[in-house]
Amino acid sequence: MDTESSEKIQQSGILQLFASILNSESSCSSKVAHIVAEIAKNELMRIPCVEAGLIPPLVQLLHSKDQEVLLQTGRALGNICYDNHEGRRAVDQEGGAQIVVDHLRSMCTLTDPSSEKLMTVFCGMLMNYSSENDSLQTQLIQMGVIPILVDLLGVHSQNTSLTEMCLVAFGNLAELESSKEQFASTNVAEEIVKLFKKQTEHEKREIIFEVLAPLAENDAIKMQLVEAGLVECLLDVVQQTVNSEKDDDIAELKTSSDLMVLLLLGDESMQKLFEGGKGSVFQRVLSWLPSNNHQLQLAGALAIANFARNDGNCIHMVDSGIVQKLLDLLDRHVEDGNVTVQHAALSALRNLAIPVVNKAKMLSAGVAEEVLKFLRSEMPPVQFKLLGTLRMLIDAQAEAADQLGKNEKLVERLVEWCEAKDHAGVMGESNRLLSALIRHSKSKDVIRTIVQSGGVKHLVTMATSEHVIMQNEALVALGLIAALELQAAEHDLESARLVEVLHRLLSDERSAPEIKYNSMVLICAVMGSEPLHKEVQKLAFLDVVSKLRSHENKTVAQQASLTEQKLTVQS
Repeated sequence: MDTESSEKIQQSGILQLFASILNSESSCSSKVAHIVAEIAKNELMRIPCVEAGLIPPLVQLLHSKDQEVLLQTGRALGNICYDNHEGRRAVDQEGGAQIVVDHLRSMCTLTDPSSEKLMTVFCGMLMNYSSENDSLQTQLIQMGVIPILVDLLGVHSQNTSLTEMCLVAFGNLAELESSKEQFASTNVAEEIVKLFKKQTEHEKREIIFEVLAPLAENDAIKMQLVEAGLVECLLDVVQQTVNSEKDDDIAELKTSSDLMVLLLLGDESMQKLFEGGKGSVFQRVLSWLPSNNHQLQLAGALAIANFARNDGNCIHMVDSGIVQKLLDLLDRHVEDGNVTVQHAALSALRNLAIPVVNKAKMLSAGVAEEVLKFLRSEMPPVQFKLLGTLRMLIDAQAEAADQLGKNEKLVERLVEWCEAKDHAGVMGESNRLLSALIRHSKSKDVIRTIVQSGGVKHLVTMATSEHVIMQNEALVALGLIAALELQAAEHDLESARLVEVLHRLLSDERSAPEIKYNSMVLICAVMGSEPLHKEVQKLAFLDVVSKLRSHENKTVAQQASLTEQKLTVQS
């Protein structure tokens, strides 16, 4: 129907005539509703249908006992609501959705073809009514539509068009956070997995995947999906598609492996699949790392990173030789710049390096050397994970911190990244690693390397961070610099206005106790430098420090007394 025809229909007054026929509840209601359904297939006619007053009589017809009337009315309302805000609002005002939901609830167990056809139309109508409209979707959820749809899926799994309509409706509703709890209280996982197992066609599986992804964001549903056997289904899909070059298969491989990784984000579901490191799923995922398929390498590395979310798992994985597999994988991607695989493998190594007992083992396996190969990367996500991995590795590992801290190339790159204003994560991690190299090595050589590379000013800036943990790490590192190499760093500390920063930190009532304590320790240490001592004398430190003698934290109060004595003696 073109614009001209639709204008003729509007001008003819026939829509108003239809409204009056429908109002009179005549015997030809189903025929009129059928014509309206056909007219409303044209988007130009949907608003005129609303304006002609067709919605109230159509909603009234939903009370009919005649299945043909209900079918055509459902079609007419569904077509009018399609992508049409006015239509939806009119149906909402008349309470049409509740009547349809009640019909579906009462008909759910009927399996004759005409009932199934009607339920398919009603599901479609509710979908058109609420599509991409959060408040109407919420309304349907409150009406209890989710358990009804799940029951429909279970009872009518042989009816392709009805199950597809249910799935598309799920897809609409599953995006809403409020729907997840309702879904979790049904057996949706079991029904969807059952349906998935029957599907052989790409298109059908794709519809199911579109529902699974938002549902699997909920931890309770993750666990239900794992228990219903979804993981085995996904592994089968991977097996079937891994060597194919067809676009459909490549897409399905990606979706399946991504969904696997998503299921591992839940603590309970992850632990169930890990099975103490003996789980068949865990073993299959391991076999993805040496694969030649980039998507599988990526999913394998992400899965390892997800399994590595508690110390027990990490220790088991390092002892079973996973580190070497990850290093081999990284080595294959040093040159090609596959950022996603690099990022995922580094994430896994970073997580594995968290338990204390793993650090020395990973260092002797050559993890630091492999990670350093990515120093030249220009990709912030890779830089961020590289920094985090090194920081985890050197925690309380003096020898490694000493070795890395004397590596001029590394330190120069860190200093450069400390200025990466566009990438706060990289900037923060670079600062933290600089500080960690000093704190864990306590080495003069490391401090000299950092001073020569211009790192001191960044540590002073880090002391003003909004994160207490970073402030404290910076102050401890600066304290070591002042204690071990004050002369070498004196000029940089002065030009970075360290003394002013310390005065601010001590004067600020919001500063945490450990910040006040370490600031005072640092004040005492820098007084060994003439220019810095002069700076201290210029600012009224005595006033600030003497107030801290009555601080509620005993350690702070004691340090305040010591600092006050030192300031008095040396003033």
